[in-house]
Amino acid sequence: MKTFEELRIAEPILRAIQELGYEVPMPVQEEVIPILLEGNDDVIALAQTGTGKTAAYGLPLLQRVVVENTYPQVLILCPTRELCLQIADDLKDYSKYITRLKVLPVYGGSSIESQINMLQKGVHILVATPGRLMDLMRRKKVDLSGVGNVVLDEADEMLDMGFSESINAIFEALPAERHTLLFSATMPKGIAAIAKQYMYEPKEIVIGRKNEGNQNIRDIYYMVRAQDKYVALKRIVDYYPNIYGIVFCRTRKETQEIADKLIRDGYNADALHGELSQSQRDYVMQKFRIRHLQLLVATDVAARGLDVDDLTHVINYGLPDDVESYTHRRGRTGRAGKTGISICICHVREKRKIRDIESVINKKFEAGKVPTGKEVCTKQLFNFMDEIERVKVDEEEIADLMPQIFRKLDWLDKEDIIKRIVSLEFNRMIEYYKNNGDIKVLSDEPKSKKVKTEVPAKKAKAKKETDSNNGYTHLRINLGGIDGLGQDSLIKLVYQQVGGGIRMRRIEVKKLYSTFDVQNAEVERIINSFRVLQVGNRKVSVEAVPSGQKRKGRRFEHSKGKGRKKKY
Repeated sequence: MKTFEELRIAEPILRAIQELGYEVPMPVQEEVIPILLEGNDDVIALAQTGTGKTAAYGLPLLQRVVVENTYPQVLILCPTRELCLQIADDLKDYSKYITRLKVLPVYGGSSIESQINMLQKGVHILVATPGRLMDLMRRKKVDLSGVGNVVLDEADEMLDMGFSESINAIFEALPAERHTLLFSATMPKGIAAIAKQYMYEPKEIVIGRKNEGNQNIRDIYYMVRAQDKYVALKRIVDYYPNIYGIVFCRTRKETQEIADKLIRDGYNADALHGELSQSQRDYVMQKFRIRHLQLLVATDVAARGLDVDDLTHVINYGLPDDVESYTHRRGRTGRAGKTGISICICHVREKRKIRDIESVINKKFEAGKVPTGKEVCTKQLFNFMDEIERVKVDEEEIADLMPQIFRKLDWLDKEDIIKRIVSLEFNRMIEYYKNNGDIKVLSDEPKSKKVKTEVPAKKAKAKKETDSNNGYTHLRINLGGIDGLGQDSLIKLVYQQVGGGIRMRRIEVKKLYSTFDVQNAEVERIINSFRVLQVGNRKVSVEAVPSGQKRKGRRFEHSKGKGRKKKY
């Protein structure tokens, strides 16, 4: 393995990257840097996200810039604002000790006038999204005639986002004497077309196999029933107490719904999707980058260009339609030689997709078993013990308080104190999992044929009703559609009153009242929490619906049609 010195990186750049902690080149850097420093070849580099691509082209191209010429000499095209800023920041860090070298990011959602002013002052490297660069070209505010090197970073994503026409127009404005460098995680047909049209006998560098997945990432799938997907997500997240990851959803609506549920259930999460304004996106992304969020729930489009280090997990809340999207998703974790975990929560109908992905990334998925309540609690407890062991104690700050604390707890021995600390921290979690059974994991093996047995219709119906009510109580609240209540607002109301941690099902909102099922252990807590609530001059009440009764009109009536009628 070579060093950066052996790759002939110039001293000012070498000093900057050493300060950043760069010790030895990553594979893509070891392959690409000598080609860009020694020759004038076009290059296609296929490597996963997070394998050091920015330094692979950035270090040699910085070294080739002539600082005295204050016009764009390098153009880097990338799909999103976030990636544009990330690349520009990296290049500025690498060129810290190169005096007067200017790197300018141009992207939508920011003032075009300020970007024009910076261009007029002179820049050497232009990092741009295709849309904003086209705006500058239409206004005749950018001169690309001096560009000698063009980089397409995450080219496959740019094509997926519909930038092919813009890329064609930009290449038409570039000089014929240039060198083109194309970096991509996958090699779809569109990339091959660009290479054929705009590149001359490119050298192809493949880190791993084409489209192959990063081998530092564990791929695990959990097959569960559709109605158990969210509960399975919570179990998995709880099983990894220090998780820092992205939960990928298929639609904007699903993204917001899952994020809202996680927030209501006390998780440190937020949503990122296309319906957010740019300022909202920036705010969510900033929170995630500085780890004020533990989970980012996102769509594929919203997460494109998101460059965050040290993600421990990527969770696919359902598989994407194409293998390339899965490759990009999983590439968010296991970066820079670190390990990561890519989890898929899917249904047996998606078994075929799992097999398709395996064949492309050349890697087998592990079949996971959703953790039991006991396993989750054990993992959380031991993590809590680790935190106690690692906590930094400020002896001076607490010295004056300790004598009083010792006197206060003097009647407890060590074992009692430990039990109380654990109970204080985990009683609620232990209670929640105690009252929730294990999640049924579906087998993806072919079902063996079974001999059908006839079950009398009445018995089958009775059994179904018994199973559906097993462990749950049917509650009624005297608020309904006439009060402006809907299913979502009812769930929110219950969570606000009770404080979360409630599993509700079979929710029905009628005109004058609403009903829902909760676990038996939560009934008393819910009823008591609503005793003090009023809406206007009306007192809100929640009560259990007696077994064998159903609602009729404004009265409860016994299901057999006999007995007393009871007004509420």
